[in-house]
Amino acid sequence: MVKAEIRAQALRLGFCDVGFAPVDGEPRWAEDLFGFLAEGRQGEMNWLADTADRRVRPRALWPQARTAIVLATSHAPPDDPQTATRLPDRGAICAYARSRDYHDVIKKRLKVLARWLTERFGAEVRACVDTAPVMEKPLAQQAGLGWQGRHTLLVSKRNGGWMFLSELLTDLDLPPDLPESNHCGSCRACVEACPTGALDGEGRIDPRLCLSYHTIEAKAPMPEALRPRMGNRIYGCDACQAACPWVRFSAPSDPDFLPRIETMVPRLGDLAQLDEAGFRTLFVGTPVKRVGRD
Repeated sequence: MVKAEIRAQALRLGFCDVGFAPVDGEPRWAEDLFGFLAEGRQGEMNWLADTADRRVRPRALWPQARTAIVLATSHAPPDDPQTATRLPDRGAICAYARSRDYHDVIKKRLKVLARWLTERFGAEVRACVDTAPVMEKPLAQQAGLGWQGRHTLLVSKRNGGWMFLSELLTDLDLPPDLPESNHCGSCRACVEACPTGALDGEGRIDPRLCLSYHTIEAKAPMPEALRPRMGNRIYGCDACQAACPWVRFSAPSDPDFLPRIETMVPRLGDLAQLDEAGFRTLFVGTPVKRVGRD
């Protein structure tokens, strides 16, 4: 069976899960995204508005696409990433950014899998990591990989949380997997854990209140009202994801995404003294480098 072969090959390459979905998005994706944009919740993330029309229709990226092969890669931390937030002289870096930049690692694996698909089945393929305008989490839920929790992140009964998502769009017309249903129940652990109240409890987030947005995406100074809640976080947050009960079922971390010792609990005093060369040396090859020293 074609799907079984593709799944087995993906797992051999280091992906922890794979699902298949129709390439066309659902109408509610557009409703959710355009509602989000109408309220201005994108903040400085203007690229969301610029790519909105293509984002809600994956086939717009490539009209020949018939199937989305959605892949997950585990970056589950070996420790509790919230421990660092309780050490006031240290800097807290979110779990995914303490190791190699996932774009580089996953792109290489996608290229290998795409080449194999072409050689094995004569398929045309287009690879997407999160830099492509694809609504990854709704697509992953449609492919049966998990569901979007109240924190808006993907949660899986098989793999918990802490997952990177990526996709291969292909002209192979493959039967879809069954979509996953929501299993959050009445749990509000993520909502209660958020230090700034960025989650409304109904599966919606306001990034303008989110510490991850302000320490990664936003260029403007953090609003004064949020500064007392920042604590020692210097890149990302993780509070909502770490609080989710399902993360205890997370797949073991991919070896490429085990944290570097020097990025786990760096001293704030040492970080403050870094010059540009020191910053680049410390964070070379990690997502932190992309935001720059300042």
